[in-house]
Amino acid sequence: MEAGCYTAIVTPFKGDAVDYEGLNALADFQIKNNITGILAVGTTGESPTLSWDEHNKVIENIAAKTRGKCVCIAGAGSNNTEETLAATMHAAHFGADAVLLVDPYYNGPSSLEIRKEYVEPVAKAFPDMEIISYVIPGRTGAQLLPEDLAILNRDFNNFNTVKEATGNIENMQRTRECCGADFDIFSGDDGITAKIMTDKKILAKGVISVASNIFPAAVTEMVRLFNQGNLEQALKSEAALKPIFDIIMVITTETTPYGDVNCRARNPSAVKTLMAILGMPSGGMRKPMGLMTQKGLDVVLGAARTIQSANPELFQPVADFFNVNIEERLNNSLYWENLCYKDY
Repeated sequence: MEAGCYTAIVTPFKGDAVDYEGLNALADFQIKNNITGILAVGTTGESPTLSWDEHNKVIENIAAKTRGKCVCIAGAGSNNTEETLAATMHAAHFGADAVLLVDPYYNGPSSLEIRKEYVEPVAKAFPDMEIISYVIPGRTGAQLLPEDLAILNRDFNNFNTVKEATGNIENMQRTRECCGADFDIFSGDDGITAKIMTDKKILAKGVISVASNIFPAAVTEMVRLFNQGNLEQALKSEAALKPIFDIIMVITTETTPYGDVNCRARNPSAVKTLMAILGMPSGGMRKPMGLMTQKGLDVVLGAARTIQSANPELFQPVADFFNVNIEERLNNSLYWENLCYKDY
């Protein structure tokens, strides 16, 4: 995979329906801002709640938009190998450059089973399609281990990349040790991209990013600087973006009639909420995902205002492309009054 930044694009909605016009606008925004590639229908694209017809249509749209302009990655993972084979066939037919295979969730196969009964059948059936493994045990309850990544990389010319979202630095170092210098590790967590791109035992090549839904130019530039070895400027870029990296997931303490509880707004809730505030195509989350709490919304607004105050140039591409006034959007409650629950 080409080094750089790939946006895990959100799926916008209008009411209960996928907003394909909005999706195309978001893709155009990414392309205009020199993104390396777009991942369609990853977790950030709410793949668990899309029908397969919707899933396929989103990929068709993104593949058409990106053709000849940037890389298209299609989310094709499942906990059912036959579904994954069908999704990969569809992605190949419509011209995707790669497919992302999340580890099978809930049924929890072993790493050996994931390799033999899930990834290998896809790699064999589609030798011209780049296969990217997506390792995120916190969501799936399963993990393709570094040793099995290495076996796949050894045995298949089209298996050369992992999206690493374990949060485990030692696991990433072990992946590099097993797979060698030519294997591509991409961060699946915006907040640790800098760390794993500069760790000499990992040397990730970039990120499959959530934050770049809003800041494609800035995250792409940060990754470019790290890959060029311009550490000082890269770290300045990371510091400017840190407030958005910190809200990919928002955890707040909420009061109930029975005591305090932690409330976790998982990706893409916070980013889609901010996109809605900014006037970007977004829509709500699809059930059973819902709204943020008031405290969560306050965290999102605080992060955005911090960026606008310290580095307003980061929001300029959004302002220009979507013709919005960022300052007004971040300070007028009319733009967010329906974006949170009124009580717990």
